[in-house]
Amino acid sequence: MITEQPKIRVGIMYEPQIRFVLNGNYQLIETGAVFSGEHEVSISSDSVLLNGKPVNSAGFVFVPVDYKAASFDLKEVTIGIKFHWERKENQRFRGSLRFITENGKITAINEIGLEDYLESVISSEMSATSSIELLKAHAVISRSWLLAQVIKGKELKQSAKKYNPVAETATEYIRWYDREDHLNFDVCADDHCQRYQGITRQTSELVRQAINETFGLTLMHNGKICDARFSKSCGGVAETFENVWEPEVHPYLQAIVDNPQNPEGFDLDLTNETAAEKWMRNAPEAFCNTHEKQVLSQVLNDYDQETTDFYRWKVAYNQQVIAELIARKSGRDFGEIIDLIPVERGKSGRLKKLKIVGSKLTLTIGKELEIRKTLSESHLYSSAFVVDKLNVQNGIPQEFVLTGAGWGHGVGLCQIGAAVMGEKGYTFSEILMHYFRGAELEKLYE
Repeated sequence: MITEQPKIRVGIMYEPQIRFVLNGNYQLIETGAVFSGEHEVSISSDSVLLNGKPVNSAGFVFVPVDYKAASFDLKEVTIGIKFHWERKENQRFRGSLRFITENGKITAINEIGLEDYLESVISSEMSATSSIELLKAHAVISRSWLLAQVIKGKELKQSAKKYNPVAETATEYIRWYDREDHLNFDVCADDHCQRYQGITRQTSELVRQAINETFGLTLMHNGKICDARFSKSCGGVAETFENVWEPEVHPYLQAIVDNPQNPEGFDLDLTNETAAEKWMRNAPEAFCNTHEKQVLSQVLNDYDQETTDFYRWKVAYNQQVIAELIARKSGRDFGEIIDLIPVERGKSGRLKKLKIVGSKLTLTIGKELEIRKTLSESHLYSSAFVVDKLNVQNGIPQEFVLTGAGWGHGVGLCQIGAAVMGEKGYTFSEILMHYFRGAELEKLYE
């Protein structure tokens, strides 16, 4: 069990060459030399180059001489990878800077204490002006999730069994996406893991207070650290872990209704197609069913606020667009798209399996993120949707309209719902126990 604050390795960027600035003195561990100012790292056929000169074939690390006074900048870091708001920005970080080679490119890794890492995550995932109870709740789940991933990564490395997130047959392609993609560091810096943008984002005394008051505090279940997931909006009902990732049940990640009481007039067995359709074509009361700017600004940073409809949303595609999109994103030629048929839903109504019927090919795909990736240029808001086929000509719909619920995978804490709970006066522990049923709070280190 973890008994002291660990160091975390965060993968920031992956490029053929990387420009960076050392603000203060940094020691290159491999040679003992001290560097500052602007530099460039690149890769040749047989070694890593620093300012055009070979340093080490495997990589190297810069360590700050004065941790508190020094920082480093990475130029043109891509954020929002494959999302509609993807962009590049310069970012600043504390801690050490490691460069390694992976598949013919350079990966920049920030090595930093967990609690300093959290300060950036909370300021990147949330507004630094959020309520203190929301910030404390997020500090606990971000800490818990990260510690769970560190342990999971070590177990995977020690295991002789190869981790396989793909199940494929002639009629099905099922894939899930998790942090197992990262073999040489603990987590990445983008939405695939947790947003981490160093000290680029404005922080506040409130964020520092939230981290200090929850220092080392972790969600636990039966003596194990909880894999505490979160997403933007559950859409009214949270999803279970096994319906999104590997088939492993986590009792604390349940299909909870994001409301003090069940909404009237709805059958909440959302695995049932009729119930799911009624649920998604309406907007039942829920914590995360809000359009209050004051609340949303706590969770949604400037680029997130470009998304206005998330609790309930619509996306329309004409035949040409959807056929080309599915072919390109799946790598398979379905021909014209005849139908999109829900095969299996999770407990929030999110699709686990979707059958794509084309004039040339029929294939069932899953899980939820594979569905979202296939049906969008970036990521569809969620896989909780129903399908309308319009203007059918000779059996071929000329338009598909998806009506959906929620933003993200919907597992664990619903960020917008938690923000509303914080505004309503719920404490951080009440927020956590609402979303993580059966979990307990335990301080692992001081």
